[in-house]
Amino acid sequence: MLSIKKYAAIDIGSNAVRLLISNVIEEKGKPVVFKKNSLVRVPVRLGADVFIKGRISKENFERMKDTMLAFKLLMQAHKVVKYKACATSAMRESKNGKAVVDGILEHSGISIDVIGGEEEAAIIAATDLNSYIDPSKVYLYVDVGGGSTEFSVIDNGEQVASRSFKIGTVRLLNDMVKKEDWIELEQWIKENTGHYEKINVLGSGGNINKIFKISGKAMGKPLTYFYLTTYYNTLQSYSYEERITELNLNQDRADVIIPAMRIYLSAMKWSKAKHIYVPKIGLADGIIKSIYYNTVSSNTQ
Repeated sequence: MLSIKKYAAIDIGSNAVRLLISNVIEEKGKPVVFKKNSLVRVPVRLGADVFIKGRISKENFERMKDTMLAFKLLMQAHKVVKYKACATSAMRESKNGKAVVDGILEHSGISIDVIGGEEEAAIIAATDLNSYIDPSKVYLYVDVGGGSTEFSVIDNGEQVASRSFKIGTVRLLNDMVKKEDWIELEQWIKENTGHYEKINVLGSGGNINKIFKISGKAMGKPLTYFYLTTYYNTLQSYSYEERITELNLNQDRADVIIPAMRIYLSAMKWSKAKHIYVPKIGLADGIIKSIYYNTVSSNTQ
């Protein structure tokens, strides 16, 4: 007997808001299958408000209400049975974050959980990460967001160290990351990876997914430190406008992709990793899994 249900995850980040709808396929005697059905991304850059002014602007509040109502209608059209909406660092640090969450609930009926960096890392860890890694290898998992980056060391398939740093693409764009923050990150990476003979980096986030797509590499094949450095230098040689018109990047990707690459390259340099694998998973995938396995609270349509 085959059972197919649709679950949804809403990821409210500092750079964009995403709705992921997945088919959850159950068949007797077989492992459950999670298959992506639809992904919608809206570039509402909450971090640009919060990290500079401390609060979400009226304009972005209205955009968020419209976006969440649209997501609600899409979930109804898809006949989603369960969903969860999570907001990360921008909403967490906003002075009017609670008012925004309350306003969205009143306008669209969508309840939003504002989660911490550690909880975010735990939800991401609930993904199919183990199916992408070789248990005999050691990895530094790097999930770059607009407001923060989550780092985890994975040894023999187990997470042995994890930390969230307030170093993200939107913060870097607005020159809000201090030298001390970089030093602290460098020390943490070296302390937690230095005793391993060899380490690989696992990268997640929209920017590294885009770079991987541009590379033309087959799924499962890594990008090299040399390739990433070369592409980083290429991007820097183009203006913001040229990255849109000549490199065909979206306007909300063309600026954040450079600081994102700086984070990935720094992580590779300090961990002495020569390769970065891109499994194309993130918070939304983890939310779907967490809903199914009842490790987080969820809402029903």
